[in-house]
Amino acid sequence: MPAAPAPEQHPLLDVLTAHGARADRLTHVRTFPARAGVTSDWPAWADPGVVAGYRALGVDRPWAHQVEAADAARSGRHVALATSTGSGKSLAFWLPALTAVRGPEPATVLYLSPTKALAADQLAGLERLVGAMPGARPRVATCDGDTPTEERRWVTEHADVVLTNPDFLHFSLLPGHRRWARLLRGLRYVVVDEGHAYRGVFGAHVSLVLRRLARLAAHYRPLSDDPFAGGGPRPDRSPVFVVASATTAEPAASTARLVGVPPEEVVAVTADASPAGRRTFALWQPPEVAGFDRSRATGETPSHDDDPWALPDPLDPTHSEHETEAVLTTRGAAEHPRRSATAETADLLADLTAHGARTLAFTRSRRGAESVAQQARDHLRPVAAGLESRVASYRGGYLPEERRELEQALRTGALRGLATTNALELGVDISGLDAVLVAGWPGTRVSLWQQAGRAGRAGAEGLVAFVAREDPLDTYLVTHPEAVFDAALEATVFDPANPHVLAPQLCAAAQEVPLRADDLPAFGDPRAVREVLDVLVARGALRRRPSGWYWTHAQPASAMADLRGTGGRPVRVVEATTGRLLGTVDAGSADGQVHDGAVYVHQGTTFVVDHLDLAEHVALVVRKDVEHGTWSHEVMEIAIDADGHRPVEGRDWGPVRWGLGPVEVTSQVVSFQRRRLPDMQVLGTEALDLPSRTLATTAVWWSVPDFVLRAAGVSPDETPGALHAAEHASIGLLPLLATCDRWDLGGVSTEVHPDTGEATVFVYDAYPGGAGFAERGYELGARWLRATRDAIAACACAEGCPACVQSPKCGSDNAPLDKSAALRLLDAVLSHAPAEPTIVR
Repeated sequence: MPAAPAPEQHPLLDVLTAHGARADRLTHVRTFPARAGVTSDWPAWADPGVVAGYRALGVDRPWAHQVEAADAARSGRHVALATSTGSGKSLAFWLPALTAVRGPEPATVLYLSPTKALAADQLAGLERLVGAMPGARPRVATCDGDTPTEERRWVTEHADVVLTNPDFLHFSLLPGHRRWARLLRGLRYVVVDEGHAYRGVFGAHVSLVLRRLARLAAHYRPLSDDPFAGGGPRPDRSPVFVVASATTAEPAASTARLVGVPPEEVVAVTADASPAGRRTFALWQPPEVAGFDRSRATGETPSHDDDPWALPDPLDPTHSEHETEAVLTTRGAAEHPRRSATAETADLLADLTAHGARTLAFTRSRRGAESVAQQARDHLRPVAAGLESRVASYRGGYLPEERRELEQALRTGALRGLATTNALELGVDISGLDAVLVAGWPGTRVSLWQQAGRAGRAGAEGLVAFVAREDPLDTYLVTHPEAVFDAALEATVFDPANPHVLAPQLCAAAQEVPLRADDLPAFGDPRAVREVLDVLVARGALRRRPSGWYWTHAQPASAMADLRGTGGRPVRVVEATTGRLLGTVDAGSADGQVHDGAVYVHQGTTFVVDHLDLAEHVALVVRKDVEHGTWSHEVMEIAIDADGHRPVEGRDWGPVRWGLGPVEVTSQVVSFQRRRLPDMQVLGTEALDLPSRTLATTAVWWSVPDFVLRAAGVSPDETPGALHAAEHASIGLLPLLATCDRWDLGGVSTEVHPDTGEATVFVYDAYPGGAGFAERGYELGARWLRATRDAIAACACAEGCPACVQSPKCGSDNAPLDKSAALRLLDAVLSHAPAEPTIVR
């Protein structure tokens, strides 16, 4: 029997490889076949007007998974809907929600998305649907921090469906619940869109905000009110939650934890019945820079004269919120044996744009998005007049009207290429894209597939290319395709019991309606909740009375919680000469990004910060063309907090001691360098006078006594470099085991730490109270360090490079680092490890 013919190659793959000239950069290609859709009949309970509206928009029959989820929600069950990008999840929740709104009893619906952009996009689609319905039409509106007062008043008095975000819910709607009594009294459905985005500390906060919402809905609903009578009534008076998510592991368990119910009360819908076009997925490793000899490894900057796109890694930090340092060797020059992912992605984006392909390029940082777009425009300028105007950047920090214009331009085809942060990973409806480029590992497989799902939406064929950064994890993944394509998806990790999160949320709940003893199970283990309440009472935050716990202060309790862990109010970036607001920077990033003298880039235009006013939360900038960039320098120390929010745990691998517990990390931005672009020559260093900041969080650490180091052949002079290199590499590899990326983590290593008395490596969660990532490293310590050791050993460099032990966010200029000594150190530590990972709960 003849073999089946090989599938035809995606035509844009030839563009990526430059007709074979770049084929050596392609490490793997996998083709996912097209999938036919499976439809179902409209449910008998569905309102005929809602069905007529969908049919008028071209939806003759729903997909089977849409009906399965809608039926479950209609019957009063909470729903976890976890299907692929572009699978039509919105019909599954709008069908029962709008049917309830058009029913005989007053009913309201609340829709929550993690971003304002997604809420605005859903509103546009919902208005089209409502406009196509015959008869009485539901009143729908968005309401968030940007909504004018008069519009907000109309929404509170009249809207049937309100679209907003968790921030507005926490800071405005719930504290002002009396104004929203009509909405809360009739609340039948709460839709939580993009549920996979609620992870870490943000996810923990949102989980408790949703529990506060359910509590207030029950408070306002009459006891006799049974909104689901005849359709599987809920045992309490809370609304039905529908959590729509990307495909993840354990969606029912994650949804149950998010909304505060037992997992058996959640119906998981995961069988995607929507059609999908064929998708070609390429793994791409940028080439070594011409003329660079790995065997020399002198630390000198390689020549980029023959490759004008090969900007060093300092232009490609991979996260907007924790960008600090460039990738440097001990001699201060950027060792860069491969082209940066930024440069490579810009080249690919330009080529795809020139060939007419509509492309999204996902980057890991705001700076990366600006850099990819600018380089792509420069590359296109000589190709055809005006072609460079078809490429732009899109990121957080832009004004809402700028983002809406860019989204519309991409939809209409006015833009062909858009370099973006993960701000466009979420479900904003931008269909008809031909290709997606992913510059650097996005942190999780869930995010990778969510971004990849943008290519070929609505059943069309699509191309995806993952472009590796010089990072231990990226290097591993492009050479181990099974880790990308065959490994299980991650579960969404967050901990609502984190006392740093729970305490301010309990205060907010007590201000809304005094807390009673029977309220405590809604917020977690009643004993643990009561312990947190006792601390709050002792500190004067709450007042205990026989009837419950009361908030008695004038200021709003909601201000105590920082939902997104951004460090407080964002800093506004304002042009000093005109007063024009250019954008915003998260408070936690402002010291390193918009300090006095910093270069700030906005849509390819450069500004220089004249003054950062931390008290007023504003950075004044002036327009200036410069030929340099700026990089801040941060110092850091860490202390174990034996009296912290959780007890310190420990275990021994023979002489090697492991620990897990609360720590305090103190950091301060103390100076910055100006470096000429693109050769990165240091032009000068200036001191900064900025305050220190302390983060109380959770860390995992391991300590090694001197005799183990000496037995491994690690001398006292080599010890700091060995520890530092092991720290960097272990941070890069922990995302293989935890639902995080390296930018959710921090690390400190020291030859003798005062709290352990020994050489110690710390890896901590970069969020107040912790986010569960360090705990995962502690649980799987042996597996984690083995992966770290193997990644270092597999790298071909001699002294260490960005692909193994250098870090793009190192606060001490990647010095000292000793790759060889790190391997000897890790071999010695692992020689004492148990045969199987030790799981401690």
